[in-house]
Amino acid sequence: MKTALISVFNKSNVIQFATFLLENNYQILSSGGTYNKLKMVLKSDLIKEISLYTQSPEILNGRVKTLHPKIHGGILAKRSDSNHIQQLKHLEIQPIDIVVCNLYPFKEVIEQTNTKLEDAIENIDIGGITLLRAAAKNYQDVLTIVDTNDYTNIIDNFEQIMDPNNNIYRGNYATKVFKIVTEYDARISNYFDKNISTLNNVEDQNNNVLVRVYEHQRSLKYGCNPQQSKAALYKNIEQKENPFEVLNGNPGYINLLDAIYSWNLVCELRNALNLPAAASFKHTSPAGAAVYVPLSDLMRKVYNISADKELTPLACAFIRARNADPMCSYGDFIALSHEVDEATARIISIEISDGIIAPGYSREAFEILNKKKNGQYVILQGNVLSTTHNICEIKELHGTTLVQEENNAITNKESFQQILTENKLLTEEAQRDLIVANTALKYTQSNSVAYAKDGQCIGIGAGQQSRIDCVKLAKRKSETWYLRQHPKCVALFDEFKKGTKRQVKTNAVVSYIENDYTDIELKKWKDLFNKEIETLSENQKKDFIKTLDHVSLASDAFFPFRDNIDTAVKVGVRYILQPGGSVADKEVIEACNDYQMVMAFSGAKMRMFLH
Repeated sequence: MKTALISVFNKSNVIQFATFLLENNYQILSSGGTYNKLKMVLKSDLIKEISLYTQSPEILNGRVKTLHPKIHGGILAKRSDSNHIQQLKHLEIQPIDIVVCNLYPFKEVIEQTNTKLEDAIENIDIGGITLLRAAAKNYQDVLTIVDTNDYTNIIDNFEQIMDPNNNIYRGNYATKVFKIVTEYDARISNYFDKNISTLNNVEDQNNNVLVRVYEHQRSLKYGCNPQQSKAALYKNIEQKENPFEVLNGNPGYINLLDAIYSWNLVCELRNALNLPAAASFKHTSPAGAAVYVPLSDLMRKVYNISADKELTPLACAFIRARNADPMCSYGDFIALSHEVDEATARIISIEISDGIIAPGYSREAFEILNKKKNGQYVILQGNVLSTTHNICEIKELHGTTLVQEENNAITNKESFQQILTENKLLTEEAQRDLIVANTALKYTQSNSVAYAKDGQCIGIGAGQQSRIDCVKLAKRKSETWYLRQHPKCVALFDEFKKGTKRQVKTNAVVSYIENDYTDIELKKWKDLFNKEIETLSENQKKDFIKTLDHVSLASDAFFPFRDNIDTAVKVGVRYILQPGGSVADKEVIEACNDYQMVMAFSGAKMRMFLH
C-alpha cells in the first residue's frame, strides 16, 4: 500500500481528493486540523495521525508536528537507491509517495490593518515549507501538491502523473512548489526588513542580497521591437496594485513605459497646481505637457480646433499638450489627470494616438474612445498616486542589476526660493510655467531642457549629450510653435483643398515654416491648396520671433556655460529654473543679468536626470 501525507491550512476540496486517494489504495498520514476533518468525514482506518506513526507527539502548541526522520526519510528516500531502501526497512520508515501541503496565510495576515508582530511570526510556516521542499527535491519519486486548484487535474491524469518512468508532470508540480516557496520566503524577508530592524532601531546592514519576487500579470503585444516577441507585464508581489488597469486593448512594452511616465507627470502637475493636466508621450519622453489655460480664438485656429467645438478645462489642457509639437505627438500615448469627459474624448477621437491613461472615463467618453483603432485602442485606468511613492527603481541589463531610490523631487512654488539674479520678479504665470517645464523634465530622457509659455511646454530638447544641443533643439521647436501663429501660417487653414486630412494640414504648416523642400516635395505641397501661397520669408520669420516674450526655461541639470543663456534669450526667455552647482554658476548668473532675466536655483540636489 502506498502512502500520502496531507497537511493543509486551506482545506478546500481536501475531502474529495482524500476520498480519491483512499479509493486508489493509498493510506493517508495527517495531523492537527487536517487529520480531524478527514477522520470525522471519511471515518477510514487508512487515515492515520502522524504523531501515532512517528511515536512523537505534537509539541510547542503545534509548532512541531511533521519535523521527524520517519516523515522526511520517507519523503527524501530515492527509490532507485538500494542503500536508501535498506535504511527505510531497517528503521521501519514507510516511503511517502504523495505530499499534499499548503502554508499558513502569512501574506493575508500581514496585509490586515494593525497586524501585531507576534501574529505575523506565528503565521510563518516551518513544517509545511520543509515538507514541500523535501518532496519537490525528490520529485522523481514523489508528487508534491501545493495548490488546491490542481486536485481535479491530478485526479483526471493520475495514472500518467504517477508513472515512475515519466517524471515530467511531477517535475512541473515541483517547479510550482519552489516558486511558491520562494514567494513565501520573500514576503517574510521583506516583512522582517521593514519591521524587525525598525523595532530594534538597527540599521539594515543586510543589503548584500536583494529579494524581489514578481508575479505575471499579462503578456504584451511585443517588446521594444516586433522581433522581441516575448514581452510581459509583471508586478512586484510587495506592491498591492499596478499604477494602472487595462480596460481595453493590448498594450505593448513602450506603451506601458509611456503610460507610467506620463501618468506620474500629470499626477504631479495636478497636485502642484490644482489644475487639469495633460501629457503627450512618444518613446518615453513627452512631446508636450500642459495644464489648463483657456484657448483664445487664435490658438483654436492654430491648433486646428473648430470654433464650435465645446472645450472643457481638461480638453484645453489636452489640446495644448498635444499641439505643442504635433508632428512628434503623432501616434502618441496620452495621459490626463482627471476623469475624461465627452468633450475631451471627442477631441482625442480625431487624433492619431496609440492609447490613453486617466483616472476614469465617463460612459460617453469611454464609448467614443473604444471605437478608435477598430476597438483595439489601449485604454488604461490610472490608480491615484501620492506625490512620493517610496518605491525603489531596479533596472536589469544583460545580467547586471542597478538599484536606486525613486526620484521624489517635486517642483512647486517652494522651488523658487533661491534667486541670485538682480531681477527677482517671478510672476505667477512664470512660476506656473516653470513648474510645468521642470516637472516634464523629470520624465524626459536626459540631457533635457524645456521651454514653456501659457501653461504648456512649447519646446522640449531631450536625450542630447550636451546641454547646449538641448537648448538649441528645444529653441527650434519653440520657434516653430510660435511661427505657427504667424498670420500667414494661420491663413493656410482657409486655403487647404476640401478633404485634406488633419495631420497633413499640420505637416504642411510646419513644412511652410521650415521651407526646405525638394522640388518634388514643393510640387506636392502646392497641390494641397486652392491657390498659390506666398512664401514666408526668413526676415518675416525673424521679425515675428522677436515678438515672442515671457517664455520660461527649465533645465534638468546645471548650465555649464553662458552660451545656453545667449541662445535661450533669442526666443524670449525671461525666466529660468535650474539646479545650479556648476563652477560656471557666477558666469551664468552674469549672463542672465545682462538680459535682465530672472533665474532661480532649485538646488544642486534637485536634478531631474532620467535614464
